[in-house]
Amino acid sequence: MAYNLTGRLLEVCNCRVLCPCWIGEDPDFGTCDTIVGWHFDKGTINGVDVAGCTICALAHIPGNILKGNWRAAIYLNDKVTPKQEEAILGVYTGKLGGPVAELAKLIGEVVSVEKVPIQFDVQGGKGTLKIGNVGYAELEPYKNATGATTTLADTVFSTVPGAPVFVGKSPRYKSKNDKLGINLDIQGHNALQSTFSFQA
Repeated sequence: MAYNLTGRLLEVCNCRVLCPCWIGEDPDFGTCDTIVGWHFDKGTINGVDVAGCTICALAHIPGNILKGNWRAAIYLNDKVTPKQEEAILGVYTGKLGGPVAELAKLIGEVVSVEKVPIQFDVQGGKGTLKIGNVGYAELEPYKNATGATTTLADTVFSTVPGAPVFVGKSPRYKSKNDKLGINLDIQGHNALQSTFSFQA
């Protein structure tokens, strides 16, 4: 087995709540500027332990999410070792196949890969993500009548195949990357959180 990864995901973007990309519709504003972060609670890649590592993509999506051609800047937490970095990038460039390779196909250009301090504190649809000085997001979940977190399931597009997604909004979402032409500081837009289990 090339990799076995379990953990938590957070996705925020400038679409309104709820982001139409997840059901295969076009972004609310024609294009989408997003941050997606994956934190590995447990995992190995070709025998390399990556538990505790985080990888994030800050991306500009030029149209319908399923048509690809994303432009992305990739960020790894600054505590990853060179072996961990090589292993994680092997998965997220699609070289090791599996479900993550299907996502990697959507990225047309990677403008940079950097290691920065990353704070990933997201659980059960609530929390925060901070990526160096380039990205920050807060997440608040929607609740049903009994107080359980609202979930979304069985969507045509999902960065977490087979897992229900906690639906929320971001009280504050900031991202900046000159190479991608992104400079956002917005409130009350889309945020989603989930768990993942990837094997290949």
